[in-house]
Amino acid sequence: MAATEVPGLQVDIAALKAGEVDLGTTIMAVKFKEGVIIAADSRTTTGSYIANRVTDKLTQLHDTIWCCRSGSAADTQAIADIVHYYLQMYAVTAQRPTTKVAASMLQELCYTNKDGLSAGLIVAGYDHRRGGEVYSIPLGGSIHKQDFAIGGSGSTYIYGFCDANYKEDMSKEEAMQFVKSAVALAMSRDGSSGGVIRMAVITETGVERSFYTQDDQVNAIPRFWEKS
Repeated sequence: MAATEVPGLQVDIAALKAGEVDLGTTIMAVKFKEGVIIAADSRTTTGSYIANRVTDKLTQLHDTIWCCRSGSAADTQAIADIVHYYLQMYAVTAQRPTTKVAASMLQELCYTNKDGLSAGLIVAGYDHRRGGEVYSIPLGGSIHKQDFAIGGSGSTYIYGFCDANYKEDMSKEEAMQFVKSAVALAMSRDGSSGGVIRMAVITETGVERSFYTQDDQVNAIPRFWEKS
């Protein structure tokens, strides 16, 4: 049995892997002038079968600290639940956690169980000591602080777009448009990404969530060239 090293807590990785459901995914987080924005598509697949069209891959770890999940749905949900619990305990016994603390907890779990987990995560949040921060934790359990991070199967299609269009200290509106366009492009190319776009803007004042669909006249997913 592969288990975490958190005292008094064990996770049976073998049980989690049985009948595994994958989040063939596009996830993204961007730092902007006032905070961070996270976003993801909503398609969950089991092989080539779409198990869920409207999955929420944005998970709250603490008040203004969130993560985006890719990989095995069971693995990433379990890890996020564990860290959410320990951040609550941390806030009661120590002090209000920072985004770095949350990312370090996730990284420890992912690295300790790297041979048994299928989990690629992005942690983003806002705290009063460090402001907005983005951390990427890819497969294998390494950790990387970045101005923007992308992950999941759809991310391979948008590295060039992100490199060409990202700029530092974007306004909220610029950052939202950048993230929405990047995720929409990935969804249009990647067969394992699709559904709707879920987005969360995290700033000093709290979290503002957005939802974009193909048919919504106000909050529509951007459309790009497609050969008829």
